[in-house]
Formats: sequence, C-alpha cells, structure tokens
Amino acid sequence: MKRTVMYFIPILASYLLPFIVIAAAQQQPSETTGEQVGAVTTTPGAADGTSSPALTGVRRPLYRLRSSDVVEIDITFSPQFNQMLTVQPDGYLPLKGVEQVYAENLTVPELQAAVRRAYTGVLHDPEVTVVLKDFDKPSFIAAGEITHPGKYELRADTTVTEAVAIAGGFTQRAKHSQIVLFRRISDETVESHLLNVKSMLKSRALGEDVHLCPGDVLFVPQNLISKIRQFLPASSLSLYANPTGF
Repeated sequence: MKRTVMYFIPILASYLLPFIVIAAAQQQPSETTGEQVGAVTTTPGAADGTSSPALTGVRRPLYRLRSSDVVEIDITFSPQFNQMLTVQPDGYLPLKGVEQVYAENLTVPELQAAVRRAYTGVLHDPEVTVVLKDFDKPSFIAAGEITHPGKYELRADTTVTEAVAIAGGFTQRAKHSQIVLFRRISDETVESHLLNVKSMLKSRALGEDVHLCPGDVLFVPQNLISKIRQFLPASSLSLYANPTGF
C-alpha cells in the first residue's frame, strides 16, 4: 500500500503544478498597474515627451486684446460694478471702484482673472465674466487704381482677384501686370510681392492666385499710357483715339 501511494505522488504533483503556478502569479503585484502604468503613459497634450500643438491648442491661439477693443464685464451678485469698457490707447482698462488693469495683449480668460484679482480686495470671492463685444476685425486694404479704394473686412478666405472684385475692380488707368501685395511679417519687416494678374487671368491659371492674410495691402499702380496722357494736348489724344481723323 505504501509503495502504491509513493507511485501516485509524482503523478499528482505534475497534475497540480500548473494550478499552483497560476495561483502564485495572481497573488504577486502586477508590474503594469498602478504607478508603473502612469510612468509609461504619455501626458495629455504631449507625445513622446514633446508638446503636441494639435492637442494643446497652439495651432488655434485665443484672440488677444488690442487698443480700442470693447469688453463687457459682469460681476455676479454685484451689478453695481457691471460695466462696458474700451481698452485705452495705452493698453489699460479703467475699472469702476478699483485701480485700472493692463489689458492689451491679454486673452479674455486672462483678463477675467486679472479683473477678479482687482476686485478681490473690495468683493468677497467675486465671480467675473468678461465678454468681447467689439474688436478690430481681420481686414485688407485696397489702394491705387481701384474703383473703390479703402479698407475691407476679411470675412472668409479671399484671393487677390477676389479682393479686386470686392473693391469694385480696376480702373481704366490700372496696370494689371504689376500689382504689389504688401504683407507685414513683424513690426520691422514688410514683404512685397509683385503679381501679374493680367497674365494669370489670360492663362486662366487661378491656382497662382495668392490668398490674402489679415493686414495685407493691395496696391494697383497706374499704367504708362495714363501717365503720358496727362502731358499730351487734347487734340493729339483725339487723333490716337480716332485714327480716321488723319
């Protein structure tokens, strides 16, 4: 009987060994849970330790206040401090009952926090809401030999030829082949692009039509014939206009 039991013990051990290993593994702490998982996962807005503009919002920056912008300030439970203010030329915003705050180049959330700090000494835990009411809208300027020169809002994606049409088109004295597009790169740098709209329209190559950016200046120069015409007598001009007069 003893010999029979000794014979079955190795067989029973080999049968139970997988279950023992599984039970022991379940009792051990996992290496991929808890803090370990946090160490290997990426943080929001980052990829491989670097900032991701697509997630952090860098590609779509918030609007920053400028001089002459109008904001509405509403303080909950304290309507006597509600006010509609304009950013002054020096960049400051005069608040009612407290010192003025510098608002130029701030975003609306940043201004909201600044106003809250300004009223903290007067009100207990003020709830401030700032709404942008009026601002300098994106625009372009059309000048020179344009039917209606002036400043126009840039409401949508607009090309040079579309901008000319918005401004009323060319005058008879316009030089279509040498339109100048001025674009400000920085406070000290301005780029200039010479555009041959006449050739572009003749070849129907609208793929070369430049898209405008806010602040662009479109200048249409005067053609050579119109420059010379002012120095010629009226009788000579009538002969050029009507060759049968010879």
